[in-house]
This record gives sequence, C-alpha cells and structure tokens, in this order.
Amino acid sequence: MGNPRGGRTAAILASLTSTCRRHDIDPQLYLTQLLVNLPSATIRQLHAWLPDQWKQRQAEPLANI
Repeated sequence: MGNPRGGRTAAILASLTSTCRRHDIDPQLYLTQLLVNLPSATIRQLHAWLPDQWKQRQAEPLANI
C-alpha cells in the first residue's frame, strides 16, 4: 500500500467490492455510477448510495413494468 493513507483507501475499496458481491452487484458498475454521481449528491442522499440501497433502486423500474 505504500503508506497508511493508501492502506485505508485499499481497505475501503475492498469493503465496498465485498459488499457488492455479497448483494450480487457488479462492483464495476456500482463504483462507476457512484463516482459519476457522487459529486452532485447531497449529504442527505448519501445513504441511497450504499450498495444494498443502490441495488433496490436499480430494481424499482423493473417492478413498474
């Protein structure tokens, strides 16, 4: 990791990808959408970007068909 900050960043990414796999989410798709949308998200919207909440939002349009 090189330094403590790099280790912390690696641990966060490993945690996010593990959570995605546990919820049967493609980690690359999730992280891509997260990084694209996160700059415009408000503090109140952050909970919606947790992997389980994100997956639920992704399935909602399919439920309305």
